Amino acid sequence: MSFTTLFHNTNWDEIKSSIYSKTAEDVERALSSKKRTLEDFKALISPAAEPFIERMAQESHALTKKRFGKTIQLYTPMYLSNECNNICTYCGFSFDNKIRRKTLTDEEILQEVAYLKERGFNHILLVTGEANQTVHVPYFKRVMDLIRNEFANISIEVQPLDEDEYRELHEAGVYSVLVYQETYHKDVYKAYHPKGKKSNFEYRLDTPDRCGKAGIHKIGLGVLLGLEDWRTDSFFCALHLDYLQKKYWQTKYSISFPRMRPAEGIIEPNVIVGDRELVQLICAYRLFNEDVELSVSTRESEYFRNHVIPLGVTTMSAGSKTNPGGYVVEPESLEQFEISDERSVEEIAKLIKDQGYEAVWKDWDRSFISSSPFGGEQRIDDLTIETDKHV
Repeated sequence: MSFTTLFHNTNWDEIKSSIYSKTAEDVERALSSKKRTLEDFKALISPAAEPFIERMAQESHALTKKRFGKTIQLYTPMYLSNECNNICTYCGFSFDNKIRRKTLTDEEILQEVAYLKERGFNHILLVTGEANQTVHVPYFKRVMDLIRNEFANISIEVQPLDEDEYRELHEAGVYSVLVYQETYHKDVYKAYHPKGKKSNFEYRLDTPDRCGKAGIHKIGLGVLLGLEDWRTDSFFCALHLDYLQKKYWQTKYSISFPRMRPAEGIIEPNVIVGDRELVQLICAYRLFNEDVELSVSTRESEYFRNHVIPLGVTTMSAGSKTNPGGYVVEPESLEQFEISDERSVEEIAKLIKDQGYEAVWKDWDRSFISSSPFGGEQRIDDLTIETDKHV
């Protein structure tokens, strides 16, 4: 069974009603459970769980420390292009925004890379708009040839691709693929994506399955918080995660929590997700799944990022730019969205250290991949250890 089949057998309104009908007793039962279920996750993200957030945060901290140690992995995005053929009502790159488009050349890419390497990054996320005639698989493979030896870990956040295309990029050195469904509310999804390939809800929904079949090491999921009811959307994302982990059990997974940010020509959020609600969601994911990586980007404020480190997060971006060439080549080109935490890489690394954590600049190395005597690849990429030296 594919996730699409599971999704179409799950009713949005029934799930929403179930979440909002959870009681304090349901939350107590979820917190007391040794192996939490999707039904427990509903309780943990429900309004009934709001009085339990402090307790959830304490357990989230303990579980994260046990599984990942006191470490925060640092990465940065490198935007390769703002060209896009989609109309998305919440995105600065939307096709109907009359702005100057730019795609980085080989020379410009190397300039950006040199800047990021000087700041210590060994984990990079390549980001583009969705313009299949310009930023396509041959372009991505050329970029990989340029930078593969510069980074230990390369992730991509680009348009959804076919299975064979993901396999090509995996063989070229891509470690992880981030693909957010944006919202799992199918009817509302169409209103936010009226034109372009991204308007194909099912094709996007099937993307993580294609990544799993192609052997991608890690798959990143998430919803854009602010488009629809965040509790219901997050349940469907957790359902997706649960399905993928059972089917592609050798793959690693991450969850991101992007909240809508100001950008050129975009709509206002349909739903406001407050800081306390976002903390509840982060902790609920950790209590539901001890192994999943949880990521918070520079979309969030300094204040929020200062306080979220002990609560279950394992990955943070730092010193980010959301425009192509934003680090060196063309700092004034159009941003996809405004970042909130504008502190330097050095400031974020110091923040992490001052809180008793260790900033990790990469989470694996290709030297840990070797030929298996049984054929194919043998992966030794999960080397997290407990470190309490700062306590």
